[in-house]
Amino acid sequence: MTTNTGHESTAERLRSAGLKVTAPRLAVLDALSGHGHDDADTVFARVQQELPTTSLQAVYGVLTALSGAGLIRKIEPAGSPALYESRIGDNHHHLVCTSCQRVEDVDCVIGESPCLTPSATNGFEIHSAEVTFWGLCGECRSRTV
Repeated sequence: MTTNTGHESTAERLRSAGLKVTAPRLAVLDALSGHGHDDADTVFARVQQELPTTSLQAVYGVLTALSGAGLIRKIEPAGSPALYESRIGDNHHHLVCTSCQRVEDVDCVIGESPCLTPSATNGFEIHSAEVTFWGLCGECRSRTV
């Protein structure tokens, strides 16, 4: 768990997003901080170390609330459970290994957010573009050579 100072800033982020400050919300934000792309089970395992009475269902509810408030980002690569990350505020994309399912961030392809401009917007005001690059990570490639 972070220090009280860390919790104060985390608590303020929750309040600013219109969410109540609760121990499970603080614990989930702590569990995601400094980590890559985690599924709900991984987040739950970390939260249980801090709050042993927390349920998986409660963690799912917190993840939904935090992603809905824009405090975390939810990505859903095809064939994978939903993944959550604390990197927000930019329009980065993802690299996904088709062998081991490792996920890495990759900065925007070109230009400013949204990185890609569709050929037609059909009346939509575009806020972001999501791109997933699929391939083999370096470790999996070295195993197949």
